[in-house]
Amino acid sequence: MNEDIQFIIDSTKEAMDAAVKHLEKQFVNIRAGKASPAMLGSVMVDYYGSQTPLSQVANVNTPDGRTITVQPWEKNMLHEIEKAIMIANLGFNPMNNGDTIIINVPPLTEERRRDLAKQAKAEAEDGKIGVRNARKEANNEIKKSDDISEDAKKNAEVDVQTLTDAYVKKIDDILAVKEKEIMTV
Repeated sequence: MNEDIQFIIDSTKEAMDAAVKHLEKQFVNIRAGKASPAMLGSVMVDYYGSQTPLSQVANVNTPDGRTITVQPWEKNMLHEIEKAIMIANLGFNPMNNGDTIIINVPPLTEERRRDLAKQAKAEAEDGKIGVRNARKEANNEIKKSDDISEDAKKNAEVDVQTLTDAYVKKIDDILAVKEKEIMTV
């Protein structure tokens, strides 16, 4: 196989991997009823004038499936952390007991589960769009190459399509697992 084609296919595979990794990262933010420290991953705390991720100013734990505890490293940060969690608009109501912040994660209603499943489908579709865009770029690169024979171009396009199909299936599989997790009470 021509090294130009190999380079195009390798870079396409990297782009498709990135789309899948992004999808997995987005799925971490979609909570399925079980408490997880990742739920507070987007919370930014005003730490002496600069916006800092919560994980850098406090220890975030889940003692059980329904509770998240936030133990700040500096006691005077309790109020700032509590405020940051409220501002993040995650639907949580933090309780400050003087030492730690305790967040009870409410169980999901059936309607909320359906909404989360829809959100997961939308994220999966975005992932598929990323994969298809990588395919389109690869096919354009293959067509632009002058030093590649027509047969080699056709074969390369078939290889890119095979790669695309594999990644779309991978995204569908990841979505099926996430939907099952969301809909399980």
